[in-house]
Amino acid sequence: MTLVYSTDSGRMCPDCRKPMAQCQCKASKRPEGDGIVRISREKRSGKTVSVVKGLPLEAEALAVFAKQLKAACGSGGTVKDWVVEIQGDHVDKLMAAVAAAGHKVKRAGG
Repeated sequence: MTLVYSTDSGRMCPDCRKPMAQCQCKASKRPEGDGIVRISREKRSGKTVSVVKGLPLEAEALAVFAKQLKAACGSGGTVKDWVVEIQGDHVDKLMAAVAAAGHKVKRAGG
């Protein structure tokens, strides 16, 4: 029998048996995709952000590649939940850089 809830810490992860707030099981696994990297432009907090989703890289390699993309665009950015966010509208530059790295790229959104 596995512990699902504790009055001390709340819900428990069934895999690692740690509280959900401290669980690293889901965060360390890259989501499965269809092999196509999608790049789109979104508005976040009133600012324009270029978003790169679906890169088939592990966490460390994704952070290094995101740094290269930020340098190519000359802009700041971050990696959140396996998604690379670059400040500003750099969709064309990102599509060229990701395609040059050997990934299949598609523009998403309008």
